[in-house]
Amino acid sequence: MMFDEKKLQEIKEHCSKWEDGVLRKTLDSVAESCEEFRTLSGIPVQRLYLPQQKDYMQDLGFPGEYPYIRGVHATGYRGRLWTMRQYAGYGTAKDTNQRYKYLIGQGQTGLSVAFDLPTQLGYDSDHPLADGEVGKVGVAVDSVQDMEILFRGIPLDKVTTSMTINAPTNVLLAMYITVAAKQGVAQEKLRGTVQNDIFKEYVARGNYIFPPEPSIRLVTDIFEYCAQHVPKWNSISISGYHMREAGCTAVQEIAFTLANGAAYVEAALERGLQIDQFAPRLSFFFNSHKDFFEEIAKFRAARRMWARIMRERYGAKNSCSWMLRYHTQTAGCSLTAQQPENNIIRSTLEALAAVLGGTQSLHTNSYDEAYATPTEKAVRVALRTQQIIAHESGVVNTVDPLAGSYFIEWLTDEIEEQAMKYMERIRSMGEGEYPMLTGVIKGIETGFFHKEISDAAYRYQREVESDARIVVGINKFKMEEEKFSKTLRVDEAVQRAQIERLKKLRKKRDGKKVQDALEKLEKAAEGTENLMYPVVKCAGAQATVEEICDVMRLVFGEYKEKTIF
Repeated sequence: MMFDEKKLQEIKEHCSKWEDGVLRKTLDSVAESCEEFRTLSGIPVQRLYLPQQKDYMQDLGFPGEYPYIRGVHATGYRGRLWTMRQYAGYGTAKDTNQRYKYLIGQGQTGLSVAFDLPTQLGYDSDHPLADGEVGKVGVAVDSVQDMEILFRGIPLDKVTTSMTINAPTNVLLAMYITVAAKQGVAQEKLRGTVQNDIFKEYVARGNYIFPPEPSIRLVTDIFEYCAQHVPKWNSISISGYHMREAGCTAVQEIAFTLANGAAYVEAALERGLQIDQFAPRLSFFFNSHKDFFEEIAKFRAARRMWARIMRERYGAKNSCSWMLRYHTQTAGCSLTAQQPENNIIRSTLEALAAVLGGTQSLHTNSYDEAYATPTEKAVRVALRTQQIIAHESGVVNTVDPLAGSYFIEWLTDEIEEQAMKYMERIRSMGEGEYPMLTGVIKGIETGFFHKEISDAAYRYQREVESDARIVVGINKFKMEEEKFSKTLRVDEAVQRAQIERLKKLRKKRDGKKVQDALEKLEKAAEGTENLMYPVVKCAGAQATVEEICDVMRLVFGEYKEKTIF
């Protein structure tokens, strides 16, 4: 990379001779396995990469320094490993509390809450639409009472907690703050993350409640509230993970995620917040997929892109505002129901790519997740995968160990270039003083994101079905298998118990206090004040998730997705 022009020319001339001699002779003897090699994103891969002339200080720099391509920490993992944060939640709050304590006992270093679908959509467990879904893909939380049970015996000033919740984020965060206060922990001491990324819900995941405009208001309310009262809390986790699971490519993943991130920045600026007031608490969430080198290059490119966007486009002055800090989860969509033990190897490779790419937090999927919520054994193996990488592989001994690889550096540049073109395309769809914000909203409303992701998913599926892309156990190396039956099943009794507890809560609590709090929330929602304050009051009064969300539904309405072909 640091060769001079004369030296580079010598290498190119030698390469030509090598192609005419050694390479030609080899190819005449053994042909390559296909005519064209491509990454999972479709980027053509050359046979060989040569040194490039680069400006080291401008394009790479040092770890812990702008543009952070080599990592946001000067010592990488030598001083501190990534947070091992297994995403967990099922059944009742008591069930999940026991899983958390098990994982902490096995060496997990952070908590990550999976909520069930009714909670994510702002419904209580006794709502007709919740029937059959209570506690199935996450824990059921109806009130601050459930949140208290969820974290019973876990001091909230000693752990960092990530909560995967979006449309009703303010409600669940308010309940968490209330439980912390009951433990005697001031909100200023709380550390963790709320996902709070509603754009990706419209694009890929579908768990939205309100239309975009009030949803953005709720997102920025949390930015503002956390900056003032919960300063160690990450106020959003801008998520590419779900778009990748829906089928987008690595390039699309970072382009769409960083575009959404820039849109949230513009929404906060429009609110009147100062960029360095909120930007240091923005965090991201990425997928680590199967193409090993492409994933490493993707993470490195994303860090450099975000640093440049924040400093050069938005004028952030605080170096913490330039740093892209992120959690990674291995690719759930890469897991197969066929030969499920093979998923351990897939998750290992994906986790290793995430670590070599410099993640700060990691979830490794369990081998049985193509069937159900993980069993205790499967999640333990997943956690052990991270621990073996951390403590036995040696990859943590130096910072950004693949830097300087001719291929990795080329691929990092290529991914950045393609992703920036996507971002400019989204920006060009916008208008006014905040074109990325309006461009993202337009991209949602016109189906731009849906179409791009659907097209990429279709191309991948065609490749698998035509055997152009091999998936072990799916289109090659198939075998007769015994039925896989060791899965975790959530008992139907969970729903009955949850509804019974909810009935008791409604009888026991102070009804007038609840009603007063909800009326104040409605009045605030009709105006312009920050809704976190009245929602915290509602949570403290033991109003339920549905009662609080219903007030906002009444004022804001509900979003209906447009069908676009």
